[in-house]
Amino acid sequence: MGVDEHGARLDKILVAMAPEFSRSHLQTLVALGLVSVDSRPEFANSRRLRAGDRVEVELRPTAETLAFRPQPMELAVVHEDDDIMVVDKPAGLVVHPAAGNWSGTLLNALLAHHSQAAVLPRAGIVHRLDKDTSGLMVVGKTLEAVTSLTRAIAAREVRRAYVAVAHGTMQEGQRRIDAPIGRDPSSRLRMAVLSSGRPAQTDVEPLASRAQCTALRCRLHTGRTHQIRVHLASLGHPLVGDALYGGRELFGMRRQALHAVELALDHPRLGRRLAFTSAPPSDFQQAWSAVCSEPAH
Repeated sequence: MGVDEHGARLDKILVAMAPEFSRSHLQTLVALGLVSVDSRPEFANSRRLRAGDRVEVELRPTAETLAFRPQPMELAVVHEDDDIMVVDKPAGLVVHPAAGNWSGTLLNALLAHHSQAAVLPRAGIVHRLDKDTSGLMVVGKTLEAVTSLTRAIAAREVRRAYVAVAHGTMQEGQRRIDAPIGRDPSSRLRMAVLSSGRPAQTDVEPLASRAQCTALRCRLHTGRTHQIRVHLASLGHPLVGDALYGGRELFGMRRQALHAVELALDHPRLGRRLAFTSAPPSDFQQAWSAVCSEPAH
């Protein structure tokens, strides 16, 4: 370090040395022991340097730059042709890379599954399921299919049905929840019903109630983030296991009790109607059976 840098913080010096990286990423390299001062690893970003100190850093790419790389993984493919794939997503699989989940996502798997995914927007992903929601998703394999599916979803021509288990007893009879959804101003992790939010409609049909819970069938008309979870929580009926929106663990359910059970769409090239169903995984089935004697479909 020169005289001008005497007394400067280590992380500030690193930014000057490698301006192509963010300060937070460089601070992470320090925490990993990849920065040395006078040949000794330094773990304190706040260390004040002295004139004559020798700083060395082993630069590594950011997690974000690794996000859009192919990662082979087993996928439960329900249907596949030259234009589309229908995948039965397990709970726990993140759909698209984001902070905290830059790898091991469905997008990474799609990039490894077929070469065309690399030139498609979001590798062909046209709608998403939350990490801990299981069930059916459709993915485009060509740009034409992606465009067609995106338009069909916007026009509400794709049928998406879910089964869910919610806290509380709900009266029988189908109803539509029509309430706009936006980012919760008090928490960036949550969404909320807000007058300033985007329009959102969910059809809800209670099928059975037991043990102060209700088994539901839900149909989406729009696809807002956390839509079913937010709409039901706004009515005082959060999903079982959905801690983010006030749900509690019951019946062994440690995630939100929500499963995308049905998907129906017109094939983007052939035009014929396709319909798919998915049997819920065992954790959801256990919760469902505790409330409803009918099959979850």
